[in-house]
Amino acid sequence: MIRAGIVGITGYTGEELLKILSKHPQVKISGLYGRVTSETRDLKDIYPGFSGLNLKIEPLDAQKIAATCDVVFLALPHAVAFEVVPHLLNAKVKVIDLSADFRLTRPDVYEKWYKVNHTAKEFIEKSVYGLSELNSDRIKNASLIANPGCYPTTIILGCAPAVKNDIADLNGIIIDSKSGISGAGRKSTKEYYEKEHPNFRAYKIAGGHRHIPEIEQELSILSRRDVTISFTPHIMPVERGMLSTIYVNLKKKISTAEIIETYKDFYKGKAFVKILDEGVLPGIKDAVNTNYCEIGMKADARTNRLVIVSVIDNLIKGASGQAVQNMNIMFGLEETEGLL
Repeated sequence: MIRAGIVGITGYTGEELLKILSKHPQVKISGLYGRVTSETRDLKDIYPGFSGLNLKIEPLDAQKIAATCDVVFLALPHAVAFEVVPHLLNAKVKVIDLSADFRLTRPDVYEKWYKVNHTAKEFIEKSVYGLSELNSDRIKNASLIANPGCYPTTIILGCAPAVKNDIADLNGIIIDSKSGISGAGRKSTKEYYEKEHPNFRAYKIAGGHRHIPEIEQELSILSRRDVTISFTPHIMPVERGMLSTIYVNLKKKISTAEIIETYKDFYKGKAFVKILDEGVLPGIKDAVNTNYCEIGMKADARTNRLVIVSVIDNLIKGASGQAVQNMNIMFGLEETEGLL
């Protein structure tokens, strides 16, 4: 059995990890830890629905985690992992970090967008970007996984086959994304319900969102040239789910059917990516409560543009489910173990 710990259990992604790992046939939950709590609490006091697990939430203690866990999931705010990760890696514990702290390959880019000094720069080279479908070979041998953000997961998976197969003109990529309110965390969700529900709005427009460098970095790696995107995120009045509509100019005349065939071939054998047939587009209800990314598309012959619609559950494939998928790969299990 894999001994797993969760740090940051009181957040949405921590709770989702608990749901998945408590039912995973190859996992024993060996520790639950709060973000900053200084006292031990019964899990049932926070989540009554998990009373049958008879577990406690303990203060964050890197030494105890290192002694009791084979893998630990860090569901922490940005910059908190800097002090924890070095200790765990030195103790030979595998780490899956759900924050942005090790996603960006250049610390100066991280510092520019996240407005904080990166104090664990030497561990960036040890990290592997954990987009499971694209990096599984590297994930297998990794000790530190930088789990992708939710918006980047929909967008990179939606773009990758077109970028890699030189279908897309990389100039002028426009992305319009909508997220359920849980993507902003418990505190923001509470504020949304108190102050503005059922509002639907854009935010952090015109280059203001911190996921932009992550998306541009990974698309640049795929295409082997610098990629710049226009990205507008929105909050929609549902609890969970994420839909990204991506507009890319085509480099040549090509039919929708041909592009779909290219996408199906690219993701052949990838259990959690569904490429939909021509004329079918995904909605968030198709992906909510699953670890799937569903992708539909249509080539617009009039404008010579490809429109891609990519849908996930922001808390599962966009965070905790993908983290468990990465764990499965790291430990040589079937990617789908505990996720179907």
